Amino acid sequence: MGLLNKLKNEFIDIVEWLDPTNDTIVHRFERYQNEIKMGAKLTVRESQVAVFINEGQIADVFQPGMYTLQTQNMPILSTLKGWVHGFNSPFKAEVYFVNTKKFLDNKWGTPNPVMLRDPEFGPIRIRAFGVYEFRVSDAATFIRDVVGTDGDFTTEQVTNQLRNIIVTRFTDAIGEAKIPVLDMASNYNEFSEKVAGVIIDEYKQYGLNMTKFLVSNISLPPNVEEALDKRSSMGIIGDMGKFTQYQTAEAIGDMANNPSEGGGMMAGGMGMGMGFAMAGQMANNMNPNQQQQQGPPPMPQAVVFFAVVNGQQAGPFDVNVLRQMVAAGSLTKETMVWKQGMPNWMAAGQVQELFNIFGATPPPVPPPPPVPGT
Repeated sequence: MGLLNKLKNEFIDIVEWLDPTNDTIVHRFERYQNEIKMGAKLTVRESQVAVFINEGQIADVFQPGMYTLQTQNMPILSTLKGWVHGFNSPFKAEVYFVNTKKFLDNKWGTPNPVMLRDPEFGPIRIRAFGVYEFRVSDAATFIRDVVGTDGDFTTEQVTNQLRNIIVTRFTDAIGEAKIPVLDMASNYNEFSEKVAGVIIDEYKQYGLNMTKFLVSNISLPPNVEEALDKRSSMGIIGDMGKFTQYQTAEAIGDMANNPSEGGGMMAGGMGMGMGFAMAGQMANNMNPNQQQQQGPPPMPQAVVFFAVVNGQQAGPFDVNVLRQMVAAGSLTKETMVWKQGMPNWMAAGQVQELFNIFGATPPPVPPPPPVPGT
């Protein structure tokens, strides 16, 4: 500090602090050699507290208002200094202004997913996010236990510790609640109140007060959310059997409208064969209680074959479709076929079930009878 500033300090002394930031909690008033004139004006604004520290020891604390510094309103400092009969000379003391306003919109979240045992889904992981507000309730405790000798203490220097407390208490609370994941959205207020009730006592140890704590979101991992969406979609569809029939009919129609190089009839037949086989298999898988229903047993399923068409495996085809393929010339007796239960591929003409689809072939014409006398 220059000589001019030093001279000014000897004639006028105003102790005050205007906060130019939004995140400063504690500010140390800078004073040349920490000298303050007796009779100086101290201005403590609303949402502030001024703390005087003498030789490292907390002395007097001033609430909002304007003060003329005298021995009468500095009882602790006067005792420490030994001002028994009054004192008019400058004295040395550190002045810390503590911001007691609410610090809003501080975000918290679980850095890692929290493992839970859900009654419906079993072991599951969730993540949670929210906001909280706090303020300084005991300036002396906060300076003594948290700030120390830091001249400018901001929210960033304390929020990490506050978030750790929140995450620990929230994890414990949500684990003890044993609420199903699908019902958590209706219990945000209950979680918020329960966690806030525990955190308030812990914050008091730092001279702080938790003024608001909110849970804004509890979410599942993306893959679990995707599976849950599919499950919800199935519930909306309703009758899966009818939905499967509709999907199969659509697929058969698409195949029939896009014939392959082997001919429209063969493509249509292949589509029908595949469609009926898929529909039967999916219907059986999606209705395991069908056999328990009263009534006649289901009709036996038609025998289906796979065939080598144009050098590639095709099928499955039932006998009716194979008969159409014979008529179209795309299936002959030499065509290799296979069905379930056959050890290897065989020529179609050697399979007993397919004898009839090729039609009856008359035996060779017998030779004419011998002429007598020859």
